[in-house]
Amino acid sequence: MSESPISQQPGAAAANEGKSLDALLAEAQGRIDEQRDAWMRAVAEAENIRKRAQADVAAAHKFGAGRLAESLLPVMDSLEAALGAAADSPPALRDGLELTLRQLHAAFQKAGVGDIAPAAGERFDPHRHQAMAAVESQAEPNTVVTVMRKGWRLHDRILRPALVTVAKALENKGGNPISEGNLNSN
Repeated sequence: MSESPISQQPGAAAANEGKSLDALLAEAQGRIDEQRDAWMRAVAEAENIRKRAQADVAAAHKFGAGRLAESLLPVMDSLEAALGAAADSPPALRDGLELTLRQLHAAFQKAGVGDIAPAAGERFDPHRHQAMAAVESQAEPNTVVTVMRKGWRLHDRILRPALVTVAKALENKGGNPISEGNLNSN
């Protein structure tokens, strides 16, 4: 008589001797249930983490400007006080506005906001400046001639580029740019 394939495996007969097939099935089903339970807990925990992260992001968006707003409250108070004193005397109004401007600069500095105010002759930087016009000038081409409105940055991020007028080379009547070589040849 030949042996069945199950009984040919070493240890299979020994393991099956003490347990019935129903007991082995119940044990395997128990392990499956434990693994399914662990898996369901892991899925639920991942979902809870995702929901908490979404709530944190929503709160950061909603209340992220809180520190800046707190810094600007004294500025608001100073503006209101300056407007209240405006009727009494123009020098008091000017003093109040200067104080308010200093407070606003301090609040901006504390929040990491800085201005972009290029000087005349500074090289045009398309990442920080926006050219509104190019004018013929004795200045080196692609340099700032005038600042129409200063820009602002938040740390390294540009909030608003500075609006500038940029120098371009002078042109003679023939339409060729005037350069030192052209000037000397006449």
